Amino acid sequence: MHKNFKGIEKTVFGRGSFGQLGEIIAPHRSENNGYMVFIVDNYFKGKELEGRLPVQAEDTVYFIDVDPHEPTTEQIDTLRDEIMATKGLPSGIIGIGGGAIMDIAKCVSLMVTNEGSSTLYQGLNLIKKPGIYHVGVPTISGTGAEVSMTAVLTGPEKKLGLKCEWTVFNQVVLDPELIATVPRDWWFYVGMDTYIHCIESENGQFNNAYSHAYAEQSMKLCRDIYLGETAGQTAENDDKLMVASLMGGLSLTYSEVGICHAISYGLSKILGMRHCYSNCIAFNHLQDYYPEGVAEFKQMVAQHNITLPQGLSKDWTDEQINAMAHVSYNLDHMWNHAVGYDWREKVTIEDIEAIFRRL
Repeated sequence: MHKNFKGIEKTVFGRGSFGQLGEIIAPHRSENNGYMVFIVDNYFKGKELEGRLPVQAEDTVYFIDVDPHEPTTEQIDTLRDEIMATKGLPSGIIGIGGGAIMDIAKCVSLMVTNEGSSTLYQGLNLIKKPGIYHVGVPTISGTGAEVSMTAVLTGPEKKLGLKCEWTVFNQVVLDPELIATVPRDWWFYVGMDTYIHCIESENGQFNNAYSHAYAEQSMKLCRDIYLGETAGQTAENDDKLMVASLMGGLSLTYSEVGICHAISYGLSKILGMRHCYSNCIAFNHLQDYYPEGVAEFKQMVAQHNITLPQGLSKDWTDEQINAMAHVSYNLDHMWNHAVGYDWREKVTIEDIEAIFRRL
């Protein structure tokens, strides 16, 4: 069956577009209990951006520290319960930050209208009721979370997203000025998430003309940003990266991710490693699966003097490696895409453990 996914309803792009946020959300302020919830990366607390938030007296602001761990089901459930107990159903949720904040905002927008723990909804189309109006304002680009229909959560048993058409933001605000302060290493890791999205989207059975069009343009932008004559963190490249992230997210939406993301999920679930960083750690050793992509990735690593650790697995126990392998093995959709529907006849737990032992 062909995918029939809902896209973002509205997108504004351009330098200074963050200044339109108050005007954008104003028509929705009368909905539900008449207040907005701002979920903001704690990095911006006390900084200039905090003073620019279009907050009104009735609104609530949560500054959330997303380091070192990614969003969890427990975190979402606690935040939802606090919001609902304090003022009831909000008019909308506005997420301002990186991919983790995007996912938290998407999850909270769904969970304020759906009963029980978010662990009940980890998977495809398990959400029972539409969420509320929600806006994504990325301040770091690469994850594609601003356009994705998935909001990834780590739960007690698995790392898996709340995935349905209601997850997608109603509105995104893409202001490249907001990503100018991203530290260089994370500018690289997160940008590589976009690049890896495209490599994996392209190299698998679900690749198609629609996903390819987005991947092709996104990879062209990534090559300009990381290998071109003006490579580096410049204003022009920030513009390009914000667009590349969106297109990379659309490419994987209409295709799928693959082996790198399966390995990355194992690293994140068992070791608590941040997603974009774990993608880079894994992709660096997947040359037998993605030879051209890994070769180009290594050029980018060298170009920007990024140091990726080697020999990590020597400090991991057999039990940890086996646990990571099982997390990866259970991500059928990723292996289906990368290897084929008969992938279980070709790939064993021991094979996946061997990949982890390379790292």
